[in-house]
Amino acid sequence: MQLDPALQAIDIPQDGDGPVFEEPWQAQAFAMTVKLNEAGQFSWSEWAEVFSAEISADTGSGQGVGNTAYYLCWLSALEKIVAQKNLLTTEQLSTRKAEWRETSEHTPHGQPIDIHKSRK
Repeated sequence: MQLDPALQAIDIPQDGDGPVFEEPWQAQAFAMTVKLNEAGQFSWSEWAEVFSAEISADTGSGQGVGNTAYYLCWLSALEKIVAQKNLLTTEQLSTRKAEWRETSEHTPHGQPIDIHKSRK
């Protein structure tokens, strides 16, 4: 997988095939970030600034070790940049997180989580 040079500069955990994800939610958070960038919602330099602040805060508190911690920072940065750019309101984001949590709790292990299916 060829990553945008600006995205590669963020030092994403990867192997010879591209980004490495331990859990599906990590890949989904990554994909959402890439899609929002491709849609012009923010630049990679804007993303790097927000994400770097999350990594710095996490490592400063003694937590930021490993792939899970990395992507928890990624997810937190995604939520922050979405709020900063007014892409979703705080209420919309809270609603989506609750939908995700509810749907994930009722999705059999190993199956994709489909929020849209649960809304029907």
